[in-house]
Amino acid sequence: MASVVLSEAEKLYIVHGVQEDLRVDGRGCEDYRCAEVETDVVSNTSGSARVKLVETDILVGIKAEMGTPKLEKPDEGYLEFFVDCSSNSPELEGRGGEELGTDIANTLYRVFSCQNSVDLKSLCINPKEHCWVLYVDVLLLECGGNIFDAISIAVKAALFNTRIPKVRVLEDEEGTKEIELSDDPYDCIRLNVDEVPCIVTLSKIGYRHVVDATLQEEACSLASLLISVTSKGAITSMKKVGKGSLDPESIFEMMETGQRVGKSLHVALQKILDEEESSGTSRPKVGFLG
Repeated sequence: MASVVLSEAEKLYIVHGVQEDLRVDGRGCEDYRCAEVETDVVSNTSGSARVKLVETDILVGIKAEMGTPKLEKPDEGYLEFFVDCSSNSPELEGRGGEELGTDIANTLYRVFSCQNSVDLKSLCINPKEHCWVLYVDVLLLECGGNIFDAISIAVKAALFNTRIPKVRVLEDEEGTKEIELSDDPYDCIRLNVDEVPCIVTLSKIGYRHVVDATLQEEACSLASLLISVTSKGAITSMKKVGKGSLDPESIFEMMETGQRVGKSLHVALQKILDEEESSGTSRPKVGFLG
């Protein structure tokens, strides 16, 4: 992951500021930076979104393709995650970028392994034979800290924007089944994203923890806790990252903070998505792909 080199004096300044609930950029410990969220930015996808969190820039495209259901779940569709780290940072070139991409993809699989996160049964066309497979491609354009949170926001926004064509299964007299796709672009299935979790990363700095850490703050943190939280505040998964350790009391405090901040994050994100949805094609395109 991209990192910065800080002197001991700079680290001490950041740590002391966190202890006083005053970070270098003026935020409190539980405050997010302002994020730009834009949906429907890539034309040849079923759904797409771009999230820019100051210097962190994420692009997500979702492509719905017909496939065969998995043997263990014959009446459900499924999601596949691919992460490409094409950041300009030298540390993300070659093997470093591949390892980070694999780590992010595995984290997303774990977050979406919760049974109720996405209604996979709605993606089934014909049990045991045909289903929709959602290929979620994540492109890390720029890394400026807190990439897991930004990616989870972009994935939820892209799923909200996803439109899957309606299909009919026709059967002739001989029992042969044919699949007919609707020609009407507005005759489509929309996914319910109410239970889709967002990741809240809490970084332990000194005796306190912060959300939405910058690269400088990440350099001062030896351990972080990734918590996936639903809009109702339910925790669906947790993952500890970093070389340092976390004591049980800190973990419980971070879980409580993650639930509280996660609920607020979902409310703010849903408000933006609803506003974009209501404005339709008349909304101004602010992204470079507009």
